[in-house]
Amino acid sequence: MLQPVNLFAGLPGQYHSRLTNTSADIWTKRPDIKLSGVCFGHQIICRLLGSKVDSTPGSRWELAHTTINLSRTGRALFPSQAKKGTLDLHQMHSDHVCNPPTHETSNGLIKPDVKVHVWGSTETTDVQGIYIRERAFTTQGHLGFDEEMVKRQIEMRVESGAIEDKQVAEEGKKDAGEEHDGELVAGAILRFFHGEDVDID
Repeated sequence: MLQPVNLFAGLPGQYHSRLTNTSADIWTKRPDIKLSGVCFGHQIICRLLGSKVDSTPGSRWELAHTTINLSRTGRALFPSQAKKGTLDLHQMHSDHVCNPPTHETSNGLIKPDVKVHVWGSTETTDVQGIYIRERAFTTQGHLGFDEEMVKRQIEMRVESGAIEDKQVAEEGKKDAGEEHDGELVAGAILRFFHGEDVDID
């Protein structure tokens, strides 16, 4: 699983290239290996498959507790949320995947008959995660963040100057204690690795 590392803009291009090339080797040479990524890992997998990753509109931060609207596929992946049509995760990013990957964007890594599903979206981020049956399951939101972690991550970004709007930071910290569905998403990813979701297409 590719875990969050840092903001895309804050890492050297050589690191991006090595990580993307390694992921490409796994994708092409080991089709039996499933990939999952969280936050930066989500962006790396989508970038590998040809998506554009860029700043959010207006470089707007998506912070802390955030409600995600589920697509039809999202409702199938998270059946307990199907009626409600949403789930909540903590966010910590100002860059995003601009477009879902396709056969055309992936330089042949995605076969023409393979479906790529976006399972959720928000007003700021259209691609909150992708699902490719038996190949990839990603999420922009964080599964394991708690109140203390969210507040510390926000404080670190304020101190470094990454978050300049103090009001945005305070609103994020205010929402940091809200309950979220990280365990629900983690469970869905585990089912993906165990092959229990192969009927979702």
